[in-house]
Amino acid sequence: MTALSAAQDNKAPEPKGKPDTTAANLINIDRMADDARRGLAFLVSAGNTSVLCIAGEVLRPAQFDTLKLTAQKNTRIHIGTLISARRAEQITVAHKGRAAVFLPINDQWRATDISAIGDPTMDLARPMMGPYKSDDRSDTAAEQGALKLIKIAQLLPYALCLSGPSDLLAKIAADMDALSATGENILRYDDLKAQELTEVARARLPMRGADNACIHAFRPATGGGEHLAIVIGNPDVNAPVLLRIHSACFTGDILGSLKCDCGVQLQQALETINSAGGGILLYMAQEGRGIGLESKLKAYALQDQGFDTVDANLKLGFDVDERFFQPAAVILGQLGVKSVRLMTNNPKKIAAMEDAGIAVIERVPHHFPTNTHNEDYLKTKKTRTGHLL
Repeated sequence: MTALSAAQDNKAPEPKGKPDTTAANLINIDRMADDARRGLAFLVSAGNTSVLCIAGEVLRPAQFDTLKLTAQKNTRIHIGTLISARRAEQITVAHKGRAAVFLPINDQWRATDISAIGDPTMDLARPMMGPYKSDDRSDTAAEQGALKLIKIAQLLPYALCLSGPSDLLAKIAADMDALSATGENILRYDDLKAQELTEVARARLPMRGADNACIHAFRPATGGGEHLAIVIGNPDVNAPVLLRIHSACFTGDILGSLKCDCGVQLQQALETINSAGGGILLYMAQEGRGIGLESKLKAYALQDQGFDTVDANLKLGFDVDERFFQPAAVILGQLGVKSVRLMTNNPKKIAAMEDAGIAVIERVPHHFPTNTHNEDYLKTKKTRTGHLL
């Protein structure tokens, strides 16, 4: 038995005993995210304050009218648009250090006004009204959790929200059959999901450029997207393993997009690892630097208007890079890997792996010639995100 296979087969026994409340919370948050994608309301609480939200990207006019009428009937409830600090900066609203910014609305607002605030791809067709004034109170874990839930649902991070006392909003949410969670639990979601990753399948997979490979699928025990580990050859986990962490890119990896360098990076990484005698490629379910495929396409539309990749993400309300590398470290740990020679041009990825407990012994450069479609994309990587190109 090889060192790698021994590490894979030496798994801890399944836990037994009383029900796992963490698992129940994660399942509930996944269901809330599914509801958010369907345009259903969800409730997020933090102590005595809660927000009842509908994701702005899928908000319907009838829902807008219902929530506005509810707020008009109760002076204890405030209605507004919840946006991220990054989006607030783009529409010249001071966020004052808040991660979530609440913009009160008035009787003249309509559902289309919410969309104009949150979706910059509509800016040319529907210029924003402005100027906007934010609520100066501090944001709460409820508001931060609501935006995080919308990101989990892979929608643009903005929403129509009712804000008010938890007891009152809980009754309204119950009448709407809305699921609920605490902001604290939602904000811990990524880390807890990473810790839940478990290998669920493996198979031999001969590939072009690497015919001696085995693919391993890892999925959280409570469900969710799969990350893949492609083990080429028989790497010695007692020595630094040649590693590439590759974020999924449907447009580049599958369709051969020329707007990025992802497709060539993927294929060349497989061939390089194979030529070196073995190693691992992690294929992470983090499309569009973690914003999802649909939001990435919106970013592409903004790039066609002249914005670079950094500004496009910021205009959409996201951080420049929304990826989280703890899942990669957890998978490597389950494969028995403690140190790596990391194929990357991104210093932040090196720091993230080190912070997650994986020693990066060496950075292996991994860049390729440009084409006329991705020259500006790669220039932006070098000048604005610090890539070593």
